[in-house]
Amino acid sequence: MQYKLIICDMDGTLLTSNHNISNYTKEIINEINKKGITFVIATGRPYLDAKFFRDQLGLNSFLITSNGTVAHNANEEKIFEEKISSSLVNRLLDFEKDIKKYHRNIYKDNNWYIEYKIDGLDEFHAESGYQYQITDLNKFRDSDITKFFYLGEENDIEDLEKRLRNEFSEDLTVTLSSPYCLELLKKDAHKGTAIKKIAKYLNISLEETIAFGDGLNDYEMLSSVGQGFIMGNGSSRLKEKLPQYEIIQTNDNDGVAKKLKELFL
Repeated sequence: MQYKLIICDMDGTLLTSNHNISNYTKEIINEINKKGITFVIATGRPYLDAKFFRDQLGLNSFLITSNGTVAHNANEEKIFEEKISSSLVNRLLDFEKDIKKYHRNIYKDNNWYIEYKIDGLDEFHAESGYQYQITDLNKFRDSDITKFFYLGEENDIEDLEKRLRNEFSEDLTVTLSSPYCLELLKKDAHKGTAIKKIAKYLNISLEETIAFGDGLNDYEMLSSVGQGFIMGNGSSRLKEKLPQYEIIQTNDNDGVAKKLKELFL
């Protein structure tokens, strides 16, 4: 199979654990870009944050953000956005109010809102310079939003995941981007549905597409394409759900770039 489209997650996949792109990875993607193969980033981060890394790679391509709920074309035009309705936002704001135990976050349009700062939050965005805003999240009552997510300790997040699935599984997509980050999106909105739309725009079949990911939020994406690859540092739950998928080297060992070189160069 001659693959024409590459879809790649960012954190834990394209980015190192220092939240940057290695020079080796930049070189390999540049070589692939010259061959006319389309490389698309698909991330849980918001558009302006992810755009920094796309531009750093010199890519002129689509960008999938907020875990597949938003996409922009190469001209920075938004081509679709899936939002959580205001009625569901109100339910989420009322569901878990222990903000000391669960750090609540909202993405709306290009903005990221939190209730208070926590340790480690800034390091993820130090490279791009993207900034959150501290505010009372209750101001989003009766508003639609792009994404609602919780940060917390792994055991607490596991408990919250069970309760949220019980309460919202019929109304929202509930997924984990890491053991410490639990995300809620519009029902049936995820990276899998997003790449189907992008592939259609590009007139490329999913069988001609490959994807790289490391988290449970990458499951639908990986299982939708012709061939998917899981990072060596990836979620054990993801590996269990896709036992037939190849495990490649870790993000800190240029796993994506090395597999791309093997496949295309």
